[in-house]
Amino acid sequence: MAGLAAAFGSGSMTNTIADIEAAQVILITGSNTTENHPVLSSFVKRAATFKGAKLIVIDPRKVKITEYANLWLRPNLGTDVAWINGMMHVIIKENLLDKPFVEKRTEGFEQLEKIVEKYTPEFVEGITGIGSHKLIEAARLYAGAKNAGILYCMGITQHTTGTDNVKSLANLAMLCGNLGIPGGGVNPLRGQNNVQGACDMGGLPNVMTGYQPVTDLSVVKRMEDAWGVNNLPTKPGLQVTQMIPKAHDGELKSLYIIGENPLVSDPDLNHARKSIQNLDFLVVQDIFMTETAQLADVVLPSSCYAEKDGTFTNTERRVQRIRKAVDPPGQAKDDWQIICEIATRMGYSMSYDNSKAIFDEIAGVTPSYAGINYDRIEPQGIHWPCPTTDHPGTPILHTGQFTRGKGLFHALEWVAPAEQTDEEYPIHLTTGRVLYQFHTGTMTMKTDGLNERAPEAFVEISSQDAKTYNLADGAMANINSRRGSINARVKISKKAVDGTVFIPFHFAQAAVNKLTNAALDPISGIPEYKVCAVKLSTAA
Repeated sequence: MAGLAAAFGSGSMTNTIADIEAAQVILITGSNTTENHPVLSSFVKRAATFKGAKLIVIDPRKVKITEYANLWLRPNLGTDVAWINGMMHVIIKENLLDKPFVEKRTEGFEQLEKIVEKYTPEFVEGITGIGSHKLIEAARLYAGAKNAGILYCMGITQHTTGTDNVKSLANLAMLCGNLGIPGGGVNPLRGQNNVQGACDMGGLPNVMTGYQPVTDLSVVKRMEDAWGVNNLPTKPGLQVTQMIPKAHDGELKSLYIIGENPLVSDPDLNHARKSIQNLDFLVVQDIFMTETAQLADVVLPSSCYAEKDGTFTNTERRVQRIRKAVDPPGQAKDDWQIICEIATRMGYSMSYDNSKAIFDEIAGVTPSYAGINYDRIEPQGIHWPCPTTDHPGTPILHTGQFTRGKGLFHALEWVAPAEQTDEEYPIHLTTGRVLYQFHTGTMTMKTDGLNERAPEAFVEISSQDAKTYNLADGAMANINSRRGSINARVKISKKAVDGTVFIPFHFAQAAVNKLTNAALDPISGIPEYKVCAVKLSTAA
């Protein structure tokens, strides 16, 4: 999350994946780790099964990873700041905090202490539904460890309070001295293979490469000199979730979409479709004809990961090589080649010999990548920041101090989700992924074996709720929100808890994002995918 770039590595893992096995305690929240990150989850399972690590899982669903947990706490949707404040209340009250770390390496503790004072276990239980005794047990277990790591994913970030949720987890880690040490850290698990690299390369509207602010004139001057241009913009651009409403209102006339399928992945899809259809001109650059590409005026075919050379940067900040294995089909080209050709035809001559030349330029203008080059990462990757070619890279962030000097505690109150249940819409809906499909299914749904395992959308529901709404396992249900309606197959499951249903977002034929709320986190601009209100009935 870009808003935390200064303190916590721009939403990247502070520690490494291998480091998970060094933790005495692992706290997982908002992550269905075994299905969304199956390779990484094996490190957690090994730590819990063979290395003696204690596992705390805090999640609204009884996901697979809970089978390895010493504690599973089930919060009501959208109550993360409350239970984190509750844990910190217990830790401070019972004097379990790391006082030397707090005194030497942080500031703002007094304000935090004042805020969390009212978040007693009993008060938190009233908000979250987590039993007070369980909250106390979790707080003692986390604070009592020599080192404890936090893993989180989009169950934490995809809320109108997503930024507050992440800041609260950072508060918890600092309170117990769990930053800058092996087996500790605050570790977001990225949703796609190179999303970290995309952010590192300036794929955010307010930064250049390496999270250098577009408002910093010294950064702008460096880029202007490198590119031989003048007057680069110094004003942040629009976030994706700002672009769609502006397209709807006619203020934004054209979109160029690369490797994204918003007509399945965006919230409030009916509104998103109207917005995109209102554009004067739409360009989509992708490897398959997606639902979004079908609406495009121009489709540009690009190479997939196996058809090009370059680098990916993964969730632990490791910059590593990718190598071309096969030729791309037809007229498909590398993304960088397509962009260079368009720029040249628009009047700016842009050309590179190959992907290595591009990476050399990246290293030249990006302090955190300055010491990385193809020769160094040929055998294995390097973790940024890596400022010089004799620097080994930085597997663990914040070992001596934070980027801003002292770590800042944020005193935060819990704020309820943007949408509440009521008599008409009495059920909470949350969304996510399944193991056998990926994102909007652009690639995985072209694979017969995966489609056999996960052929269609489903609504996961508890047996009690199924009885209440007269829904039989395997039958079709209608799910309706204030924004739209879909039909999906009923799946009665022990993962589900009363009052909350889950639907995966992969399936365009029953696109759950027709139901989800487009309300945004005011800082990050992330929509509240993870909680909205719905009603259930038997499909006609």
